[in-house]
Amino acid sequence: MNTDKKTSTTACPHYKKCGGCSYQTLTYEAQLSAKQKQEEKLLSSFGKVLPIIGMDNPYHYRNKVHAAFTRDSHKKIICGSYEEGSHRVVDTTGCLIEDIRAQKIIAVIRELAESFGVQIYDERRKNGLLRHVLIRTGHNSGQILVILVLASTFFPSKNNFIKELLKRCPDITSVVININDRHTSMILGERQYVETGKGFIDDTLCGLTYRISPKSFYQVNSVQTEVLYGKAVEFAALTGKETVIDAYSGIGTIGMTAAGHAGRIISIESNRDAVRDARLNAKNNKISNIEIHENDAGRFMCNMAAKGLDVDVVFMDPPRSGSDKAFLNSLLTLKPERIVYISCCPETLARDLAVLTKRLYRVTKIQPVDMFPWTAGIETVVLLSKQV
Repeated sequence: MNTDKKTSTTACPHYKKCGGCSYQTLTYEAQLSAKQKQEEKLLSSFGKVLPIIGMDNPYHYRNKVHAAFTRDSHKKIICGSYEEGSHRVVDTTGCLIEDIRAQKIIAVIRELAESFGVQIYDERRKNGLLRHVLIRTGHNSGQILVILVLASTFFPSKNNFIKELLKRCPDITSVVININDRHTSMILGERQYVETGKGFIDDTLCGLTYRISPKSFYQVNSVQTEVLYGKAVEFAALTGKETVIDAYSGIGTIGMTAAGHAGRIISIESNRDAVRDARLNAKNNKISNIEIHENDAGRFMCNMAAKGLDVDVVFMDPPRSGSDKAFLNSLLTLKPERIVYISCCPETLARDLAVLTKRLYRVTKIQPVDMFPWTAGIETVVLLSKQV
């Protein structure tokens, strides 16, 4: 496969059914141009949009790979992504954006499921055992976590199955069994058991080491995440004295990346598992100027404002739906000097910027980053400064 971003590429044979990579028919250069135009259309009213930052090698970047399992009309096991807008599984062998190591492991699991006679879960009949496989890979560490998602704890020949998997895929560092016995579209269930290894992997990002558990949020493109976070810290213009809030902080990656440049980091996250991982990450990286709170960020910031406490910078990285009114109002109440907004959806970003710039802030920098080559996804870092 030619990875020169200025040349054409042969489209993935699955893309029409899978729907995950809607830009497959474009050269990488054309994709970047299309995304730049989209950003300018949505955001240029707030300020100049800087040129999008692309990847040198925009293939096989996904460090988190999910495969759903089913049987086709010939009773053959197939696994891969869901067809866009449905729960029909598309056999996506040879996906151009998934980690190659993960793809090979999934292929082995499919072969072993056949040879061991593992019952494949049937969504219509609500019976069977193997539902999904989720694999998380460490881009820098090389560690690999395999999560087998089962509908039941009863797994005949489990030990032999895992033993053969590890024999054929010796790079695997941990195997976890997750039990999802609910009739739901959620991939992971609440119960899980570590079969081998630590039950998580470690990886290095921006010079820091992070624990990545089965349910941890961690950006899927490690190469571009370093670019994204580098720009976010650059935009924050920290001098080593500031009090900084990291809202929607997840396992603490943004706040800890900024910790060496700030006086005090206040990390706020509502997910209990993520908070646990964040505290371990801070300890393991010997970061002493960070405090991690399990709380709603908007409520926490309103309480700070009510107490008359000052904050210099707020990093915010909300989900695709953007921020709600309560959070935006808490920002306007707390009035930090600068806000660094990291967005994965330019439409909701534009909506939120309209609220913030109407009353107190002005946009001073807009930097798109291509985090998801071959797809329509775009990440954007925006700096908002308080108007004098």
